[in-house]
Amino acid sequence: MTGRRRLRSIFLPTTTNRPVRTLARRAGALVACASVAVGCGVIPGATGGSGDAPITVMTWAPDGTKATNKPGMPAFAQAYARWINAQGGIEGRELKVLTCNDHNDTVAAANCARRAVKENVVAVVGSYSQFSDAFLPPLQSAGIPYIGGYGVTNGEFTSPLSYPVNGGQPVLLAGLGKELAASCGPLVLVRPDSIAGDELPPLIDSGLTTGRHALADDQLAAEDATEYSDQSVRALEYATTDPDEKGCVVPALGDRTSTFMDSFRRARDNYPEVRTATVLGSVDQTVINASGGASGPYEGSYITGWYPVTSDARWNEMKKVISEQAFSDNRIDASDAGVQTTWIAYTVFKAVVESLGGGEVSSDTVRRSLNRGLKISTGGLTPTLEWKFQDTLASVGFPRLANADVTLQVVRQGRLVAARKGFIDVTKTLQNAEVS
Repeated sequence: MTGRRRLRSIFLPTTTNRPVRTLARRAGALVACASVAVGCGVIPGATGGSGDAPITVMTWAPDGTKATNKPGMPAFAQAYARWINAQGGIEGRELKVLTCNDHNDTVAAANCARRAVKENVVAVVGSYSQFSDAFLPPLQSAGIPYIGGYGVTNGEFTSPLSYPVNGGQPVLLAGLGKELAASCGPLVLVRPDSIAGDELPPLIDSGLTTGRHALADDQLAAEDATEYSDQSVRALEYATTDPDEKGCVVPALGDRTSTFMDSFRRARDNYPEVRTATVLGSVDQTVINASGGASGPYEGSYITGWYPVTSDARWNEMKKVISEQAFSDNRIDASDAGVQTTWIAYTVFKAVVESLGGGEVSSDTVRRSLNRGLKISTGGLTPTLEWKFQDTLASVGFPRLANADVTLQVVRQGRLVAARKGFIDVTKTLQNAEVS
């Protein structure tokens, strides 16, 4: 190698003294708001600081589209608001969550960001969008921090107003490549024919090169297809070119991964055995169950994730929120990496507000608190988080990547379980990532 090149960025009140006679009206308003999900009135015991108005944030994600959908993220954000408000809010202030559907569309994503600016939100928290080129400029112009995006775009790891809680696709694919380098023959990646998909091959290659391995083929596929028979056959043909080594097929198609595997299952009977592997977000326990469990195509598959497995006790408080505030909401699944990311993002946001000590809560104060080097614990679900613009991964295009840890999981007897204890740091692996 002649030197690393930067990975292309594509994903880039005032307190007033009220007369005593208003107390009765306030008390009545609080009673009226008791049955409202979020965003109505003042939390009892609020002490003011920057005023007693609600703290307003936004969470967005696509829903009802033909591509990747993440309805559980805004749904969980609203459940979190109900839960935290039932406990008296954050520092005595009510949390108001606005939601927006980005429709997997660049115009809609920009509209969500513009609405966030219009509504004067203090942060966008725990969200998913593939269109950072559309949503980041309005947020940056207004100084609104983007906390805990899903990590699907490179912009989330370059923007000075982005505070990611996981390493996104870069760490998942680098970690997966590192693990498969020693156990795969010819390896085929099946990924979206999209701008975001274009960045996946060099990331998995960065892991493969640690074991002197390389990608055998890069298969492009439409992310809104209803079947993938052609891609399945081509993937199997490339993966079985070496009769002495078991090949691997790695689908990374988001919500369409299960659709690909339906086609792949039908095609694989005509070829030698191959191994499959993928990343969390493309597969979770519900997908494994729906595909046949232990007898399905994922049995034995390695899957890299950002966080501990769902059965880990460190998720108990998140599960309590779901149980108490969203038990019957089938959009919210505790094993959904999007829901988990939203929980961690709101954990971060709560810590930031608490660090302000009852003072003004605004986009400026939230951003300044994060930029001062505030260190935030997530209860062991991630390493302690701290964001520095110039850090170890700045030289390869990820200056905002604060968490380069992945977990390795495997499907055994139809269950997604930990394949290895603890986290794997892929910082050094990512430092070898190149793009042509």
